[in-house]
Amino acid sequence: MSIVIAVDGTAASGKGTLAKKLAAHFGFHYLDSGALYRLVGVGVVEAHGNPNIEADALAAARRIDHTRADDPVLRTAAAGTLASIVSAHPAVRTALLDFQRTFARLPPGVVIDGRDIGTVVCPQATAKLFVEASAEVRAHRRFLELAAKAVAENSDPPDEARLLAEIVARDTRDRSRAVAPLKPAEDALLLDTSNLDIDGAFAAALALVSPRVENVLNSLAKG
Repeated sequence: MSIVIAVDGTAASGKGTLAKKLAAHFGFHYLDSGALYRLVGVGVVEAHGNPNIEADALAAARRIDHTRADDPVLRTAAAGTLASIVSAHPAVRTALLDFQRTFARLPPGVVIDGRDIGTVVCPQATAKLFVEASAEVRAHRRFLELAAKAVAENSDPPDEARLLAEIVARDTRDRSRAVAPLKPAEDALLLDTSNLDIDGAFAAALALVSPRVENVLNSLAKG
C-alpha cells in the first residue's frame, strides 16, 4: 500500500516547494503534475501546433517525455499559461491521468502537487492539502523570482502589474473550466500562505498532514 499526499492549490502559492519539502521529510517520491501539462503545452508549440486545438494538444501529450520535467523552459510564465490552456482539454487530461495514477502507487509513498490531485487523480489520497494565497502576494513572489533571474541574465525586469493580470486570468480559467475545475476537495486541509515565509508554511503544512500520514504508517507497522 502506498501513502499519497495530494497538494493542490493556485499558481505561485508555494505548493510546489511545500510538496518537495514534504516528500523529502517523509522519504516519499515526488511528482510535479503541473510539469506534465507544461510539457504538453511546450510540446504543442515546439510542434508548431495550436494549444487551443484539442487534437494538437493530445498529440503532444502522447509524445510527452516526463524526464524533461526539470527543463528551465517549463518554468517560464509562457509555459505556465500554455499548461493552463491545454489542461482544459478532456482528452489531454485523460492521457495524463493513467501516468499520474501509476506513479501514485509507488511505495512507500508519494507526494503529488497540482490542481486536481485530491479531487480527480487521487480522490482516496491519505492526506489532501489545498494551498492558496492572495493574487497580489503571488504576483509579487513571481515578480521577485523573475527579477532575480533578469539581473542574472542582464535582461529586462518583469512587469509586476502584468504578472498580476496573468495570475488573475489563469485563476479564472482554472476555476471555471468545465473539466476538473480548481477547487479544494471536500476533505482537504486548507493552508493560506499569504503571510507565511517558506519555513512557516512548511511547518504549518507538516502539522496538517502529519497526523493522517502517521496514522497510516502506524497501521502498516502493526499489520
